[in-house]
Amino acid sequence: MDTCRPSPITFRRRPAAAAAAFAAGLLLSATACTAPQPAGPQDTSSASAGTATGAPAATGTASAPATKPSGAAKGSTGSSSGTVSIPQIVKDVEPSVVTIRTDEGLGSGVVYRADGTILSDAHVVEDQQKQPFRTVQVQFADGSQADATVVGVDNPTDVAVIKAKRTGLPAATFATAEPEVGSLTVVIGTPLGLTETVTSGIVSGLHRNMPPSQESPSGSLDLLQTDAAISPGNSGGAVVGPDGKVIGLSEAYIPPSSGAVAIGFVTPSTTVTNVAEQLLKNGTVKHALLGVVPTDLTPQIAQQFNLSATEGALVIDVSSGGPAAKAGISAGDIIISFGGTKVSSVTDLLAALRQHDPGQRVDVTVRRGSGTKTVSVTLGNSAGG
Repeated sequence: MDTCRPSPITFRRRPAAAAAAFAAGLLLSATACTAPQPAGPQDTSSASAGTATGAPAATGTASAPATKPSGAAKGSTGSSSGTVSIPQIVKDVEPSVVTIRTDEGLGSGVVYRADGTILSDAHVVEDQQKQPFRTVQVQFADGSQADATVVGVDNPTDVAVIKAKRTGLPAATFATAEPEVGSLTVVIGTPLGLTETVTSGIVSGLHRNMPPSQESPSGSLDLLQTDAAISPGNSGGAVVGPDGKVIGLSEAYIPPSSGAVAIGFVTPSTTVTNVAEQLLKNGTVKHALLGVVPTDLTPQIAQQFNLSATEGALVIDVSSGGPAAKAGISAGDIIISFGGTKVSSVTDLLAALRQHDPGQRVDVTVRRGSGTKTVSVTLGNSAGG
């Protein structure tokens, strides 16, 4: 898609202040560049923030049990029953987790290659206008610091690559498959400015989708859900599975002020590494483009425009000469199916689009008036950034 009309639910980051929120009752907060930075020998940045409101209570060091049932972690000393040592996972992975400081706050990152390549969330290394900083400062687990160049960002997936002026770094191992629901998660990062903080939990769900908003026009799609405590400053930090491999990067959380208890979201490692490799190779990321501006079809909108359908993605604009226009899709059409996937909302459409590549032909079914029509669309390419 080109752009999406912001939904009533917004996803925004407050600079140096409380974690941002989804309005309309559902609060989803970005977890970076919002953390206060306590004074101390390892925290000398002049950038600071107010106390984050609505942050999970568990923001200090982990209080999770020392062991949890699962497969053995790399180098761990599990029991004969297959339990895994969380302290060993931390010992293995923590050297690969860094703190990233900018003029507007801080976040976390994970060493991807020994040559100084580090992965994080795009919003960690961007300003309030979503423009990436040219350079940021990185603090490593041993307390040393180095400047880093922002290599590239991809806003649709919220992934960033930076390159620190340092070599011989301990690179983490990223998982190549999605985790199982119920499996162990260990979160390592810098919540609220507290470096090398560890929390733990389980994978609570897979393939979670969050609605598009002004700050995230493509929505936050295909995320992992965990009950491990994630707080402002954790963004871009490692979320590790029971085998010691990074299963994703901390992305967002729903604060308790919304009535939620321990609901955090993680960008999967498969998405992170795929995007990172494209950024390193090309500087941009390919995303399938439909060429429409959609909005959710609510009962109120259906009544206002005398529409027979009450769910779907209502097309309010079509890019001239774009893929949808070439296929015959028009403003006023209601997309109800994309590539065989039912579309009840804009989020459904975005999630279905994310599963396809530029150049693919996809059948799109629309409701037009009292009838339906299926057209074949050749998807275009929208480089992320």
